[in-house]
Amino acid sequence: MRVFVAGGAGVLGQRLVPQLVARGHQVVATTTNPAKLGLLERLGAEGVVMDGLKADSVGEAVATARPDVVVHQMTAIAPRPDMKHPDRWFATTNRLRTEGTDHLLAAAEATGVAHVVAQSYASWNGIREGGWVKTEEEPLDPGPRSAPEGARAIRHVEDAVGSAGGAVLRYGWLYGPGATEALVAPVRKRQFPLVGGGTGHTSWVHLDDAASATVLAVEQRATGVFNIVDDEPAPVSEWLPYLAERAGAKPPMRVPTWLARLLAGEWVVTMMTEGRGFSNAKAKRELGWVLRYPSWRHGFREELA
Repeated sequence: MRVFVAGGAGVLGQRLVPQLVARGHQVVATTTNPAKLGLLERLGAEGVVMDGLKADSVGEAVATARPDVVVHQMTAIAPRPDMKHPDRWFATTNRLRTEGTDHLLAAAEATGVAHVVAQSYASWNGIREGGWVKTEEEPLDPGPRSAPEGARAIRHVEDAVGSAGGAVLRYGWLYGPGATEALVAPVRKRQFPLVGGGTGHTSWVHLDDAASATVLAVEQRATGVFNIVDDEPAPVSEWLPYLAERAGAKPPMRVPTWLARLLAGEWVVTMMTEGRGFSNAKAKRELGWVLRYPSWRHGFREELA
């Protein structure tokens, strides 16, 4: 199968491309940076420079590749976090999830590509009512007031790809090669405090497990929404101290909710005190997905050994 991976040079793309190649697929993978073409070739893909925010660039890349399936993995998260203003932090990613999704779907339709698989998000953003663990049947949270654009962008991906008969993969909080250090660095500096009681739940997934689920969705021409998370959604009060311990850091400081809201903003407080995690039962049942890292405990321990 010819697979077009938009965003193939990203942290997830770099784990996905080799898995696709290993299973015999021909992969065309894109990057916005010409300097990364060599990386994509070393991973086994044909590298292409493409700007996901320009319709003509996307249309030309997809038409030239002539793929059987398009995989949307485009993100552009700014390297310096802005937790108090998440819509600023994720501004370009939000555009890639709206404009970029529309460009890919239009290019796929124009070239007769029948199947699209796209990245969504399901870590702590389940609807904040009822139980702590959500299925695909329950809506995502509309988001705190500080991040309306991010929530709208995720809904756009899911609505647009779903209407096109594609598969939407809601990845949990990604960790693994290229992603773990960005998480661990502030923990080691004690800049990632535990807010309130840390009752908010989070779902995690290792990059390699996210990639393997994506391969299954491609090969099975899956349709609909799937939560791609590990087996153990957990409160922040459990995973954050464990992460600090495995990273050789001091226990995280505790900050009252009112102070965290003042210093870090509503987004952080919502995640840490009210977040809802997700169930992976559908993905395991319908895709036959088997996780290498069924728990973040195992994954953190191995990544930080």
